[in-house]
Formats: sequence, structure tokens, C-alpha cells
Amino acid sequence: MKEKVILAYSGGLDTTAIIPWLKENYDYEVVCCCIDVGQGNELDGLEERAKLSGASKLYIEHITDEFVDEYVLPCVKAGAVYENKYLLGTSMARPVIAKKLVEIARKEGASAICHGATGKGNDQVRFELGIKALAPDLKIIAPWRCNDTWKMQSREDEIAYCKAHGIDLPFDASHSYSRDRNLWHISHEGLELEDPANAPNYDHLLVLGVSPEKAPDQGEVISLTFKEGAPVALNGEEMKASEIIAKLNEIGGRNGIGIVDIVENRVVGMKSRGVYETPGGTILMEAHTQLEELILDRDTLAYKKGIGDKFADVVYEGKWFTPLREALQAFVESTQKYVTGEVKVKLYKGNIIKQGTTSPYSLYNESIASFTTGELYDHHDAEGFINLFGLSLKVRAMMMEAQKEK
Repeated sequence: MKEKVILAYSGGLDTTAIIPWLKENYDYEVVCCCIDVGQGNELDGLEERAKLSGASKLYIEHITDEFVDEYVLPCVKAGAVYENKYLLGTSMARPVIAKKLVEIARKEGASAICHGATGKGNDQVRFELGIKALAPDLKIIAPWRCNDTWKMQSREDEIAYCKAHGIDLPFDASHSYSRDRNLWHISHEGLELEDPANAPNYDHLLVLGVSPEKAPDQGEVISLTFKEGAPVALNGEEMKASEIIAKLNEIGGRNGIGIVDIVENRVVGMKSRGVYETPGGTILMEAHTQLEELILDRDTLAYKKGIGDKFADVVYEGKWFTPLREALQAFVESTQKYVTGEVKVKLYKGNIIKQGTTSPYSLYNESIASFTTGELYDHHDAEGFINLFGLSLKVRAMMMEAQKEK
């Protein structure tokens, strides 16, 4: 019997061309595996295409809820944002995809896993660190790094290669954006975005929504309910977190929310420019932040910011299956015990505007915070506090004055 290889299969031209290439260069039996993390109609027609291209089998694993509950929500709770802008849409999905590829490899008794990530990107790092952490014995094949056997450098080359192997596919050679989509977001790279001097062609580019200029002139108010840091209801209606994100994508998309144009630093050392659409995720993250600022004490909130930045770096770099990620997440979970309440926001032409936040665990005390303070706060107490708080400054200033007099 031939050895088996598990191919991470999207159904696109790249991974379709990889099927005959694997058979030709490795004599493997190719088992395709498509992991559904909410990419929508991109799954249509995959089985027929995979079989037509020479695969012996296709798995389609529907794991959107697992993706959201076990990978997305920990990042939301952590406030994990890479380089202040990127909400980690692709980064969060790669570890769960790697996990499922390993599970299918074990089920099929495969000896290798193949992915179609290029040698310039982050995804090769994320896929392979995940596989190494979960199945160090499995061989990893990355065609784009196989210079001796992978000769295709363009869509035209891949189409010609498929035709030469008797595979006639409904792809054309016209170039388009390079995209990655899941329930959380869609990313766009390529075309005019390759030059940071160019403005994005939003009329041509956007998939999940509209630009702020084309959003309605009337704002839309929504409410989100959280329990221990996780969203449990939208506009008072209880639903799964994945359903909330899907609804928020619709609402946020039509209001021009969550469009980010960023030049980011990739793991491999280069800068890349991309546009991300994350309408639902942007609303969810902002609402969670608004709730936390009402509930978490000053020291915890400040320390958690650094933890969130580190969590984002760890996820971006593909280090999900590490003791560090587990430890960071354990800290974050401990901070979420009382992050429960309701957040109202108005969505208006790309903006998220506060409309009020409530929580039974709010640390905001009107008796203290109001200008007409009551018994809990005595203005005179501030004088002694300032004297002690500024003592080191005063001592240093006195020393400097003394030195000038010498």
C-alpha cells in the first residue's frame, strides 16, 4: 500500500495543483482535508474537485463552534491585538486547523502532512509549529519551498500543470487579491495593496461590508450581554458565540465597521501590507473592552494590557500549543470571573460610539466619582496623599537646588 499524505485543502488553484504534484513526486495516496472555520460558500463543490484532481478522499470538518469557543474567545478575553490593529483572524484559525490535520493523519495512518503556504508568509510557521507540537513524528511537506520539484510560479503555470495532468478546472489566469476568510474576518493582500503608496480600491476589495462613506446616514444601536468575559446575547436574544459573531458581521458590515489597512511585521522578518475586514470582531472586542474598564481594578487592567500584547504575539507567531500560551490564558481567565454585564453601542459610518454600560460588578461608584461626593470621599484626604505621592519629587528638587548653590 502507498503511504498517505494529508493535504490541507482549500479548493483553490494552489492546493488543487498540489494534488497531482504530490502523486507525481512522492507517489503518495493523497487524502484532502478541508477545515470549515466559517469560510462560507468557499466549500461548494470541493469533493468533486478534489476527486477530479486525483485525491482518494476528502474530509470536510465543520468546527466553527470549536474555533470560536476555544480559540477566538480566549483572544477576545485577553484583548489580544497584534501591533495595535490586527485582530488575529488568520492567526487564531491556524492552530485549530493544524490540530484537525493531525487528527485526520492519525485516523488515516498517514506519514505526512502537506500545506500550501508560501515560503514568505506567516502561515507556514503557524501550521508547522502546530504540527510539530502535536505530532513530531509526522513529515511536513511545503511545496513552495521545494525548489527542485515545484516549478510553478504563477496561476498560469498551475493551470497549465493541471491541464497537462488531465485536470480541467474552472479557474482562469486573471490575478485577484490573495484572501483568507473565516467566521471572524477576511484578509486581502496583493494588487494595488502591494504598494503602500496606493489607496485601497474599496469598491473592488470589500466582501463583508461597505466603506464608511457608503454606510447609512442613520446610526444603529445594539446591545451585547457578557457573562464571565464571553458574549451570551445580542440585543437581548441569547445565542451561541458563533451566532453572535455572524450577526455582528452583518450589522457591522453594513455600517462600515472593522476595516483596517495595516503594514505589519511578519514572523519571517519582512513587512507586508494588507486590508482586514473584521466587522463583528471589532464590535465584540470594543464592547468587551468597555465592560472591562468598568469592572477591573486599575492594577489588573494595566497589567492585563501587557499580557494581552504578549498573547497577541504568541498567537501571531504560531505558538498556540505552548506552556506560555496556556499560562497567559490562565491569567486572563482569572481576570474574567466578574466581567459580566451589558454594553450598548451605536454603530455609525465606521465608528463605535458608547451608549451606556451596566454590570452588577461595576467598580464605578457614583458617590465617590460625583463632584457632589458623599461620605465615602473627603477632599481633604487628597492633601496628605499628594504630599506622600510626590515626596520623592520634592526631595530630588531640594537636592538639585542645593547643588546649584554650591
